[in-house]
Amino acid sequence: MKRHIFIILTSVVFTLSPGFRALLRPPAKTHAPVIIRHRQGSAVTSTNWGGYAVTGANGSVTDVQGSWTVPGVTCASAGSQYSSFWIGIDGYDSNTVEQIGTDSDCQNGHPQYYAWYEFYPHGSFNVPITVNQGDTMQAEVSFSPGTGTFKVTICGTKTNLTCDMKTNGFSISQKMPNAKMSSAEWIAEAPYSGGVLPLSDFGTVNFMNVQATVGKTLNSGLAGFSVNNVFAITMDNPDGATSIPAAYMPSSGTALSNFFITYYPPNP
Repeated sequence: MKRHIFIILTSVVFTLSPGFRALLRPPAKTHAPVIIRHRQGSAVTSTNWGGYAVTGANGSVTDVQGSWTVPGVTCASAGSQYSSFWIGIDGYDSNTVEQIGTDSDCQNGHPQYYAWYEFYPHGSFNVPITVNQGDTMQAEVSFSPGTGTFKVTICGTKTNLTCDMKTNGFSISQKMPNAKMSSAEWIAEAPYSGGVLPLSDFGTVNFMNVQATVGKTLNSGLAGFSVNNVFAITMDNPDGATSIPAAYMPSSGTALSNFFITYYPPNP
């Protein structure tokens, strides 16, 4: 009896938009959870984060929003330095971070500005929108109980107005089964690649209209949370630079929803 071997070839075709194709290759650096050096009450010192974090019970943090003005960087004539600005869920007391933001980097003395997202510990991916010094970025990270997914969204404008997602916006969703959903953050970061990278001189970054939903309660501004759950994080970068968050300030009415983070160079 002759044996017949049938080989069935299947063809799977993925149609990718030009924007999505740009996401397929992640950059080498990542945006890791906070590395805490010292904690005293609500004051925290970290080697990689600067800004504010709000904590809650596991599973309680379902949305974080905010905007920031992309700071310009002052670059040395040689060498590379990095600074990332983002909002996110998790990472303060957990091993995942669901986040989206922008970078103001110096690559061999030349400024570079771009947007990215990351579902850490998965890699970071560049976002195909235009980012320039002085742009206002509006961003949100949210969790959908119905689908069990996190959605990250970002949009950029030349002024602090409502963004047009069709012209300069991006969003993507992903499941993160191990996410604790226990913190919300607004952060300036020195990203990680084999160690915490040198921080670029970004001057000052202004975070605005910060808000988060913790335990079904939406709080606009950090003052709406218990002082025991709001942590001010000062970055003490390994290269000697620091970034220090200012006290949060009113943006309109009594909503304490703005704050600055300022870069200070290494001591000579």
